[in-house]
Amino acid sequence: MEINNTAAIVTGGASGLGAATARALALNGCSVFAVDLEESIQNAEPVSGVEYLAADVTDPGQVRTAIEKASAGLPLRTVVNCAGILPTMRILGRRGVHDSALFMKVVQINLVGSFNVLSAAAEAISKTAADEHGQRGVIINTASIAAFEGQIGQSAYAASKAGIVGLTLPAARDLAPFGIRVNTIAPGIVETPMMASVSEEVRNGLAADVTFPKRLARPEEFAQLALSIIEHDYLNGETIRMDGALRMACR
Repeated sequence: MEINNTAAIVTGGASGLGAATARALALNGCSVFAVDLEESIQNAEPVSGVEYLAADVTDPGQVRTAIEKASAGLPLRTVVNCAGILPTMRILGRRGVHDSALFMKVVQINLVGSFNVLSAAAEAISKTAADEHGQRGVIINTASIAAFEGQIGQSAYAASKAGIVGLTLPAARDLAPFGIRVNTIAPGIVETPMMASVSEEVRNGLAADVTFPKRLARPEEFAQLALSIIEHDYLNGETIRMDGALRMACR
């Protein structure tokens, strides 16, 4: 699918995976709208071709407003959902029983937030003119290898990301009549700002568990994979692991 001179939305676009993806799309000729929380946008680096829009993905009204702005000019063709959080808590541990409010918050942001963006963006994309192959766009969601091998303390996160994996195929089937593909990337451990608070010793230990290459993934590699999915017209309804063959242990 040709993305030059089209619009793209990237949620969580102010940092980490989202920022790298927004930058890569802009370098490939997209007019990119990076959607994130206001406080995150305030700390974001200005990038040529990227406009920041403040919105909470759990608020359908804010999501719709952002998508309306992103689709007001060039045809909206690409959406990459990167917004998410990763708190940890055991179902039963020293702090007692898992806080149900925390569980619901994680699912609301990671899963429901992605669905809010996917559904509203699909409606906007469906109104654009199809190309000669009947294509209108592609939506990429972000899961995690925790969807398959959730670790101790990751019940909320793993459940939310497993929901993303389960959403992928039915969403692709639902949106096929409109020429919209849906795929998911399930990253392993990526060197993002979320890892900044982790010591070098811990990072080295995490990298040692990766089969090959023996290092953490880079945000730019996530962006590279997203571009490959966009360009590969026959990839649809798939969840692709990007993890260096890592299979997570229980802790």
